[in-house]
Order: sequence, then structure tokens, then C-alpha cells
Amino acid sequence: MDWSHYRFRALWALPAAPDTVYDALEQAEDYPRWWPQVREVNRIDDTSGVITIRSVLPYDMTFTAREVRRDRGAGVLEIAMSGDLDGWACWTVTVAPDGSGTIARYDQVVDVNKPLLRRLAVPGRPLFRANHWLMMRSGRRGLVAHLARGHQAV
Repeated sequence: MDWSHYRFRALWALPAAPDTVYDALEQAEDYPRWWPQVREVNRIDDTSGVITIRSVLPYDMTFTAREVRRDRGAGVLEIAMSGDLDGWACWTVTVAPDGSGTIARYDQVVDVNKPLLRRLAVPGRPLFRANHWLMMRSGRRGLVAHLARGHQAV
């Protein structure tokens, strides 16, 4: 087993219409406004940018994100990542089963390349997974507040 390989999934129940959620998630350069752990997003061109994240543990992760798929009809936003993280991440936005609001599903498969984290891969794995969970929990809270303030993509 490669202890530096991770698969994550998060499901966010959101009290907003799928189109509104999709619009917010599509604007990655706005993530630092509502997601505290997304420290910086610097656009390179129309389909890529450099993102720096930091959750509870005291380390930054920086990677280049390149758009792979943007499909509003299917509610899909997918990126490929390279840098401290290599792999992919995908948002899938759908109507909630009860018809009230949205489910935003986040899937991520990555290999960690940051040397310190690779050295600590075995003993640190539970902490790294918890760190990611805390980041995702905070992101959901931030997006709910952002949407409640009416900050929608134009």
C-alpha cells in the first residue's frame, strides 16, 4: 500500500438551488472569500491556476489545478492537480433527494508529494485524514454563509 495515496469523499447538503451552488463552486478564485483553508488562488489562464491550502495542521499545500471537465448540464466540475498533490478532484452538483436544496459531492484521489508528509505518511495518516475532514467541514459552513449573503457568481 502506498501510504501517501488518498481517496476522499464529502457530501455537502446545501440550502440553495443546484445552479446557484454550481455557480459558486465554478468560481475557484473566490474560494478564499468563503473557505478559510483555501489561502490563495492565482489564475494562470482560463482553465488553470495555482492554489495554496492549509487546514489545521501547520503546513501549506500548493498545487496547479487544470480544468478537465466543466459540464453545467451534468453538474460536474473536475480538475487535475500537480505539485504537492498529484491527482484529481471533482464536484458533482445535484438536486437533493427531497427536492429542497442541493447535494454537492466532492471526490478526490491524490498522491501526496510534499517530502515531509511523505516521510510522516504512516504515523501521520490518521491526522492527515482528520485535517482534510476539518477542511471540508469548514468549507461547507463557509459556502452556506456565502450563499446566504447572496454572493453568487455573475
